[in-house]
Amino acid sequence: MQQYTPNQQNLQAMLSNLNIAGLKTKIIFTLAMIAVFRLCAQLPLFGIDAKTFANLAAANNLIGFLDMFSGGALGSVSIIALGIGPYITSSIIMQLLAVVIPHLEQLQKEEGEAGRRKLSQYTRIFTVVIAAIQSLVFVVYLLKTAKGAIMPDVNLTFFAIGSVIILTAGSAFTMWLAELMTERGIGNGASMLIFCGIISKIPFYANNTAKLVAGNSSLQPGLLLLIAIFTATMILIVIMHEAARKVIIVNPRRQVGNKVYGGTNTFIPFKLNPGGVMPIIFAIAILLFPTTVIDLLRQVNIGNEQLQNIIAAVANFLSPSGAAYEIIYFLLIFGLTFFYASIIPNLQPKEIAANLKKYGSSIPGIKPGKPTAEALDRILSKTTFIGALGLAIVALIPSMACKITHITTLQGIGATSLIIMVGVALDFINQVRTNLLPKNYESFLRQ
Repeated sequence: MQQYTPNQQNLQAMLSNLNIAGLKTKIIFTLAMIAVFRLCAQLPLFGIDAKTFANLAAANNLIGFLDMFSGGALGSVSIIALGIGPYITSSIIMQLLAVVIPHLEQLQKEEGEAGRRKLSQYTRIFTVVIAAIQSLVFVVYLLKTAKGAIMPDVNLTFFAIGSVIILTAGSAFTMWLAELMTERGIGNGASMLIFCGIISKIPFYANNTAKLVAGNSSLQPGLLLLIAIFTATMILIVIMHEAARKVIIVNPRRQVGNKVYGGTNTFIPFKLNPGGVMPIIFAIAILLFPTTVIDLLRQVNIGNEQLQNIIAAVANFLSPSGAAYEIIYFLLIFGLTFFYASIIPNLQPKEIAANLKKYGSSIPGIKPGKPTAEALDRILSKTTFIGALGLAIVALIPSMACKITHITTLQGIGATSLIIMVGVALDFINQVRTNLLPKNYESFLRQ
């Protein structure tokens, strides 16, 4: 009999686990979709000189900020330059409308899978509309501000029409990739694409930082401090992502024949950050909408000089590098964390209390029914408040650290990027663990 070393046994166990519940197939499918996305991000839009555009857009904070989340697709003016942004924006608007419009709320909560499919279809249609508007804004920007990046022998009319159609189709294709990854792969497809876009820009930021520090040795202590702050921030993000308030539940005993079932205590976990990375993504999408509209207005030739000055002042006010942007960003994350917690189906105190009463379970020292719902609501409000405040504070730490140390080349990998990267990575790990549960149950049943 062949003998295996402990390392070989661990490797064999890991490979065998990958085959459980199609986990290997899901991981390969996810990687394949990411490869397709990255390939499309390198295909330039017809009639554009990508290098010239990169030089013209270098001074535009909004373009640089959007380019980070598109994984360089916007900076290279690829066919998927809009990335997953329109789909994220559409999802946010539909979730907000589902709270306000009774018909959409009914589709989401009462009509089951069929209602959710119809709501998803509405989201897809709205994504195409938003993508068409954003592509039009981008093409106007190219024609008005970055006209030098358009090749001289290109017909501008056909370029404008064709670019709007291609960019809209590219956004719809990106949405399709994200939904395929969610359905057949591991993790949330939209978050994974944003994650890959951020990761792809890290070598660029690292190279620029290395050049900056090499040219100024006095910045080296600041770089070490900045790396330490970034590391501590990631640890805080992990703690916040995994921290939960456990509410003890007492279950009744039931006797069936000679056997007694139940009677054991369980718990309901209320996470400090129930929304994960979604409040961050939502806040960014909401902030980008007015900046996109303002950018469009700045491209239009407005004869009124006073109105032009007002538009320019608002644009500076909402600039990602300004203090006002960070304050609004802080407030949006804080508020959206509460909003997201309020729409998660398994975090509704009234429904949880009704289910506990239905099965005869209870919280120690609290009466079933309305008192239980009120107690759960208080607990959820306190944990969400702590999580929202912590998430909003953490979101500002790296950008402030970059300003203090004067190393601005790493501002692209700010708290937004760190929270998304860590959150998506943890979600990916949890998804893998979920897929490995059948293996654990199988081993338990064989004992």
